[in-house]
Amino acid sequence: MQAQHNIHATDAQKAHIARLLLQANLAYGESNTPVSLVQRIKARHECRGYLGEILAQEPGNANALGLLGRVELDDGHFEKAHTLFTDSLSQDPAQPQQFTNLGYWAIKSERPALAEQYFIQALEMDRQSAAAFCGVAHAKRLQGQFDVAYLHYRKLLELGLEWPSIYSGMLTCAEHLDVQKADSKLARDAILLLCHDGLPHQEIGRFVAAIIRQQYDLENPNAQVALDAASEDELLILALEKTLMPDPAVEELVTLLRRAIVAEVAQTVELRDELQPLALALAVYADRTGYALTAEDDEERLVCAINDSICAQLAMGEEQDAMIGSLIISALYGAMFHQRFAVQLGRWNLVDWPVALQTLMAASYYNRASEEAIKQNFDEKAEELCLEKTDVPQAWPNWSKLAYRAETSLKTMMATELGMNTEQLPDTLRIMVCGAQSGQRAMELAHYLKDVEVIAVDESLANIAKATRLAAEMDIHNIVFWPWSIAQRFVADDHKVHWIEIGRLPSAKMDDVSLAALVSSATGNGAVVHMHTAVNEQTDGDKQIRRLIAQHNLKPTRTALRQLRKMVLTNRQDPMWQALLSETDFYGLGGCRDRWFSEQDASQLKELMAMVSNEVEWKLVKARDTDGQSLATKPVQKQIQAEALGSEVQSLMGQGLSVYFQRRR
Repeated sequence: MQAQHNIHATDAQKAHIARLLLQANLAYGESNTPVSLVQRIKARHECRGYLGEILAQEPGNANALGLLGRVELDDGHFEKAHTLFTDSLSQDPAQPQQFTNLGYWAIKSERPALAEQYFIQALEMDRQSAAAFCGVAHAKRLQGQFDVAYLHYRKLLELGLEWPSIYSGMLTCAEHLDVQKADSKLARDAILLLCHDGLPHQEIGRFVAAIIRQQYDLENPNAQVALDAASEDELLILALEKTLMPDPAVEELVTLLRRAIVAEVAQTVELRDELQPLALALAVYADRTGYALTAEDDEERLVCAINDSICAQLAMGEEQDAMIGSLIISALYGAMFHQRFAVQLGRWNLVDWPVALQTLMAASYYNRASEEAIKQNFDEKAEELCLEKTDVPQAWPNWSKLAYRAETSLKTMMATELGMNTEQLPDTLRIMVCGAQSGQRAMELAHYLKDVEVIAVDESLANIAKATRLAAEMDIHNIVFWPWSIAQRFVADDHKVHWIEIGRLPSAKMDDVSLAALVSSATGNGAVVHMHTAVNEQTDGDKQIRRLIAQHNLKPTRTALRQLRKMVLTNRQDPMWQALLSETDFYGLGGCRDRWFSEQDASQLKELMAMVSNEVEWKLVKARDTDGQSLATKPVQKQIQAEALGSEVQSLMGQGLSVYFQRRR
């Protein structure tokens, strides 16, 4: 009887452990769902509790050891995680899940080749493991094998998996592919990525442009493009709506399609329904470029007549429907907010317009009105008052979606990636992003790091206004966008920050700004400065254009910028312009204006690098190369010190490293 009782007790214990393991897995699953960070931390704590109870009763439970390893990995405790995974395998070697876990441990430890080996071991044991197959894709991508990784991601999507990391990984690979021929599968992939709402579509402009270039045979000077066929091209319309395509041949295609639509309207005096989706997409695209596209005199005359007609229609109180075609044509060549009839459009709210028209109306009128209201809060607005409306700077870069990141905390990042002790840090940390441009990176920090408040600083009022509007629309409240004048006052009042991120450097005209002085004043013991050692915008073409600007005393007007761009496009076979033509900045007037009239001041970076080279005050805690791989810090530190002492041989400037310094005192 006694022996039988013990067997029953053991069965009950096993059942209890099985229930606890199920609860632990459910809690762990919840800790990785897109809920608030507080809920995720709570779920992870519950998971730890269940696992602790299991291991107290059965210390060698392989599944519990492995799951606890995942929890430790997610919390940034890499050594503990590795020990738990190997302990689990010693209890039960036939676990593909633990080899998969070791693969993700190797990825987080920046060892993608080792990760690939672990994932392959997992697949040898379980050919159906989607997590391991996806891990191989991640490992291949991190090793720069973008084409192989891309095919892996495609296969996962074909199998019906909808993980955000798959879409994000595929999008990252897409921009690195070399598309040499028209491929219907690639076109379908591009459509799939452009239709997925949670992706930064602005980052696949090159990929989409390369596909369109091949589809329309744009390298053939005799290629014919049918307007009706283009109006039914789903990829082309999506690309126009959501990306900026940095390709001179594609820009020429866009310009020709716009001209063809206007030519038909001039003949028929109406915009056909079949052409409206393409016309709307072209108008949104023209706005995204800052109206960089060149127009012939006859187009300008027709649009001028159409704008006069719209003014008359509004004065006579005509209905919206009677003006929609005219408004679309007008928006192909200039923002409605800049037209004489802009004030009268304010009688309607955005939602009063037909749904198909709302994206265009927002871009061309309502968003600009909102941004103009934001600008009024800053003294810097006075500098714009003497400019023509069309010459007022445009926000740049022009982005629409944040990149996908897993939600985490800055303290976790500082501990895991930089090896810092974060126990003395407050609950909420303050980040300052200097040179935030139009704020994508700053907003990603504010959105995905839940223990921060972000101060984004920029010299462009247009960037500040656009980013402020987007932050409000995205419901991101832990961020502010300021001009340098306010940031300097903030630091002068003895406010400190825990992390400074250096983006675009101030231009030479910001002669009252010293990055080194700002960093020195704004940081205290333990603060981190993250910067890059390269200064962009230094192609031969940029230098030649700056010489022309100085020689002819050109001003940054829309007309001058268009003429400079036209000169480059006309001579695009000249080797001088090749590097410039490959830059995304060239395809928007805002980008051209920044590069040519607000050149980054490299001396700011040199001064800052000289300051952090002082090992008594600063410690280099991490350095990454252009591929994102970690480098040994000692050789990099020696190069920085040699450069500070005047050695040009060992210069880091231009090498494109990403470096992190911690203030010692």
